Amino acid sequence: MINYIFIAIALAGVVMLVQRKLTLGLFIFAELILTGLWLVKTDQIPFALFMLLVLVLTGGIWLGDVLFFKRRREAQQGKNAAEPEVLEYAKSFFPVILVVFIIRSFVVEPFKIPSGSMMPTLLAGDFILVNKFDYGLRTPITNKTFIKVGHPKRGDVFVFHFPPNPSIDYIKRVIGLPGDKISYKGKQLTINGQVQDLSYVADYEYEMPGLNMITARREAEKLGDVSHNILIHNIVGEYAPDSVGDQFANGQTVTVPAGHYFAMGDNRDNSSDGRVWGFVSENNLVGKAFFIWFNLDEFKRIGSSVH
Repeated sequence: MINYIFIAIALAGVVMLVQRKLTLGLFIFAELILTGLWLVKTDQIPFALFMLLVLVLTGGIWLGDVLFFKRRREAQQGKNAAEPEVLEYAKSFFPVILVVFIIRSFVVEPFKIPSGSMMPTLLAGDFILVNKFDYGLRTPITNKTFIKVGHPKRGDVFVFHFPPNPSIDYIKRVIGLPGDKISYKGKQLTINGQVQDLSYVADYEYEMPGLNMITARREAEKLGDVSHNILIHNIVGEYAPDSVGDQFANGQTVTVPAGHYFAMGDNRDNSSDGRVWGFVSENNLVGKAFFIWFNLDEFKRIGSSVH
């Protein structure tokens, strides 16, 4: 559906150009922006790269006018010569996008929770804020740390670039730190030889996509200094040979590699996490989730902290 919307908007731009309701410059500018949005929507480029490209485009148009075109225009049409429409849009967009780009890159970034893998802590449809400096300031796009601030702690809810496809962002809970020895048997974690005790809280009913209501056990768990709830089902996980989940199923203990973290979802039996795809590299870190700022279906969740 979304592809048809993009096509319709693009065709509308062509019609407006033919009818002379758009200048050629403004038409090209709008089509470039639309193309970038489509690439973001289809996960072909990250949103941060799109914003950087828009910054370069709008800033380039503005700078080009200051250095070259303004003098020529004023020489031909006088000091009161009207600015081209595309220049007006570029000058309007550039400062706004620059401020948003800086905030998203170095201070705080919004995300939407797409699935129930972090239930009951986070629900599908939660809009959250992620602290971008707790784990160090990083360069946009390349995600290289240039100012070290801190590192993930056991129990943090963190966002990271999905290891098999870094253009996608994932959110899970930090279970293992570099060097930790972890096993998972009988729905219970053991970290560095210490069993992480669970205590029953209540039954928890929810609807899985395409299924009826199901009931899970809501259990309290403490990782480091963080107390939180998880969901447990009577489901046996199936994992690829030699995956972390397969090693757990065979009673093995796994050591987290240096510079990496082991992550799991709070909905333990309904989460594609480190048991499936392995460990999260330090280079993939995005930030620490800390606040729910919106949920269209459950307004009472707005303003809740994430822990």
